[in-house]
Amino acid sequence: MKKPELLSPAGDLERLKIALQYGADAVYIGGMFNLRANTPNFTMDDLKEGIKYAHKLNKKVYVTVNIAMHNKEYAKIKDYLKKLKEIDVDAIIISDPAIINLNKEIGLNIHMSTQNSTLNKKAVEFWKNEGVSRIVLARECAKEDIEDIKKDIDIELEVFIHGAMCASYSGRCVLSNFLTNRDSNRGGCSQICRWDFDLYNENKKIEGKKPFTFCTKDLSLAAYIPELINLNVDSLKIEGRMRSAYYIATVVKTYRKIIDEYFENPKDYHYNKEYQKTLDDVANRDSIAQFFNGNYGKEVQYYNGRSEATNQEFIGIILSYDEKTKLAKVQQRNHFKIGDNVEIFGPKTSQKFKINEIYDEDMNKIEIVRHPKQIVYIKVPEKVCENYMIKCIDKHKNI
Repeated sequence: MKKPELLSPAGDLERLKIALQYGADAVYIGGMFNLRANTPNFTMDDLKEGIKYAHKLNKKVYVTVNIAMHNKEYAKIKDYLKKLKEIDVDAIIISDPAIINLNKEIGLNIHMSTQNSTLNKKAVEFWKNEGVSRIVLARECAKEDIEDIKKDIDIELEVFIHGAMCASYSGRCVLSNFLTNRDSNRGGCSQICRWDFDLYNENKKIEGKKPFTFCTKDLSLAAYIPELINLNVDSLKIEGRMRSAYYIATVVKTYRKIIDEYFENPKDYHYNKEYQKTLDDVANRDSIAQFFNGNYGKEVQYYNGRSEATNQEFIGIILSYDEKTKLAKVQQRNHFKIGDNVEIFGPKTSQKFKINEIYDEDMNKIEIVRHPKQIVYIKVPEKVCENYMIKCIDKHKNI
C-alpha cells in the first residue's frame, strides 16, 4: 500500500508556503496560460522562489498551462516552457495536446488536466503512449472507472477529493462566454451556473418558493480516502487556487490527518466525523461525494436555490511571536475584539484562549481590530509560529 501524494492549490506565494507547511506533498500553481485569470498568478520570480522553497522541503511544484490555446498563445508558449524547465518545475498540467509535441525537445513532465475530461482507459492509454506521465481524471469518474483504469494501465492517476464542481463536464461550459463574454476555457468563468433564473413553461412563469438554479454542490471525499488509497490512486487533489490561506490551511491539515491516521492503523481505522464538520465550517456550500459513488441524480445540485454564508471565523494570521513578552504580531483578516474566544492552530498544534490584550503598531492598547489587514499585537499564552491561523470560536460576535 503506497501513501498517495496530497496535492494542494496555491494562488500566491503565501498560500504555497502555507499549503506545504500544513501537510501538502505538492502544490499546483498558475503562471501564464492558465485557467485562473482572476487570481494574481505567479510571476517568474515568484515561481523561482516557490520552487526553491518547496524543493528544500523535498516537495513538488506543478504549473498549470491548461488554457484552450489560440494561435497567439501557441506562438509564445515554447519560450515559456523552456523557462519552466530552467527553474526546475516538477511538471506542467496541460489540456491542449499541441503542447506535447512542443515539449518533446524541452523534456518537462506532463500531467493531463481534468479539462481534458479523461474518463476511460482507452483515452488514458492513448495519452500514456503520447508521453503523458499522469492523468488528472475527470471529476465525473466513478470509483469503478478509477479501479478499471488503474488495474489495466501503469500510469499515475490524480483524483479530485475536495472543492467546487462544474455544472458541465469540467471546462466544457460556454454559458459564461454567451452571457458575459468571459471565456470559461481561458480563465474568465463568471459562474453562470450559480445565478438565479426565472423558470418558464412555454410563456407561463413558474413560481416556486425559491429561484431556480443549477448550481452544483461541492465535492468532499473525506470519508472515502481509504477507498481511494486502496484503489492505488497516486495523487489526491484539493480544488481552490482562489481560496483563502485559512481555507488552504484547514483543508490541507484535515486531509493530512485522515491520510496519516489511516496508514497508522488501516485494519482498525474509523473515520472521525469531526473532520467533516471542520471541512464544512470553512465552506459556503453543501458538499457530497458527487460522482464517486455513481450518483448522477438531483442530489448533486441545488435546483431550488441555496444560501452561501460568508465565513468570518478566520480573523488573523500570525506573523511572528516574542517568547519574552508573549506578544504575537498578527495581520487581521476579519473583525475581532477584546473578549473574543479564539483558537490558534498550526500544522500540528492548537490552543484556545480569550483575547484580553490588543495593541496597535505603536503599542497603544486598543479594543477592536476592524481595518483590513491591520497589523496588531495580541497576548498569546503559548508559543506560536509564523503562518499559524487564528479563528474566532464564538458563535456570534457583537461588533
